[in-house]
Amino acid sequence: MQVNGNRSKDRMVSEINVTPFVDVMLVLLIIFMVTAPLMTQGIDVKLPETAAPAIPAEKERLMVTVTKDRQVYIDEYPVGLDSLGPKIAAIYQNQQGKQGVFLRADEALPYGFVVKVMGIIREAGIDQIGMVTEPLTGLAQNAPSKK
Repeated sequence: MQVNGNRSKDRMVSEINVTPFVDVMLVLLIIFMVTAPLMTQGIDVKLPETAAPAIPAEKERLMVTVTKDRQVYIDEYPVGLDSLGPKIAAIYQNQQGKQGVFLRADEALPYGFVVKVMGIIREAGIDQIGMVTEPLTGLAQNAPSKK
């Protein structure tokens, strides 16, 4: 047994090699830095396919309707665009599980106005917005879908 010699050959290395750990963490940091701005921009909406059957709702959802002359209604009641958010927030104020809102918008409306209404609904605390559409009719049903 040698006391003062080369002891590194006989001894096990008990240090952790952190280089692979640091490499993985740097890659994850880069991924999060790239994807984080993409997640905060835009409004995520689940659009139903028009050929799909209707989805049954467990609870009745609030219906927001926007006509082609930009009149906004909550169910059947007319509402100004500036008071839409506070009224939806007041309706869902005491409910624990906010079901969401169905949005019916006329096809003649500009895309920007529909997105503005959706943004107001999102600011009121509603995360789920369902877009109401009509089912396909006639020749459009037989056309192949693009996926």
